Amino acid sequence: MNRNFNHIFIISDIEGSSGCWSYEASSFMTKEWSRACIEMSRDINAVVRALFDRGVKHITVKDFHRTGYNLLPELIDPRARLVPGYRQGGVPGIGDPGDTKTLIFIGMHAASGSEGFLAHTLTSRIERLEVNGRLMSEVELFSSALAPYGFRPIFFSGCPVACTQARNVISGIDTYPIEKSSCFEKFNLDLWRDGLSRAVVESLNNLSTESLSLVGPFSAVITMRDGEVAARKIARRWGFNQRGGMIFLESSDILNIYSDLIKMCYLTPLIEKILPFALLLYNIWGKIGLGWVRRQHKII
Repeated sequence: MNRNFNHIFIISDIEGSSGCWSYEASSFMTKEWSRACIEMSRDINAVVRALFDRGVKHITVKDFHRTGYNLLPELIDPRARLVPGYRQGGVPGIGDPGDTKTLIFIGMHAASGSEGFLAHTLTSRIERLEVNGRLMSEVELFSSALAPYGFRPIFFSGCPVACTQARNVISGIDTYPIEKSSCFEKFNLDLWRDGLSRAVVESLNNLSTESLSLVGPFSAVITMRDGEVAARKIARRWGFNQRGGMIFLESSDILNIYSDLIKMCYLTPLIEKILPFALLLYNIWGKIGLGWVRRQHKII
């Protein structure tokens, strides 16, 4: 086992997991979402067990969907460290990422403006996000945010479109798709999950990828799904440039673009001022939702 793989950091999302087959399954506190949380947890459990069996010593899993509370710890190998909710400082949403150097993405989705399954970047309220003339996905945002800490992405799973986008921006990354053109009832979940686990373990041989350090300057064009009224409201709130249904951002640093995107997607100036308290409330809300999942499925 290469010493660089002693500690692996996994970012997990729900749209590209095995239990999410509709928008309702990605939506907080729906019956479909409760099932998706369970299957997402089982996906992660299969992956971390395979990695531990391969000799990996430490695994950190960051839940990055909606409230950040979608994974059920009781369904996941207790040797893995789960990081629910969101934190300030360091990497947006993650806080201090620790000393991990290897990055794996499980259950991801394609970028806003593309044809992937439930494609969006940060929020479905963004119809299209282009940076320097091309679509930008979350795998690119997250990888670039973690690059200053030396994180190297080696593996990505999601729908076929999302996998293609990941390969286009991260040279040499291994991918494993999940095809959702049919329906959950016809999906061979055990076969796919077994293949996912084997592909993740095989990616430990991937020594070719590098940290995704993006070089500016950057020009972002954000097209809002709800058009000019929504774009104008956000632009006035934060002092962004706007024309029609589009908002324009400029920076020499991709992390500044990411920070502005977080503001426009999730915050108001008031919430920004009380962010520690707002995050506390949001994380409590996430815990309430996960408790509801447990009650729905009688998980103790």
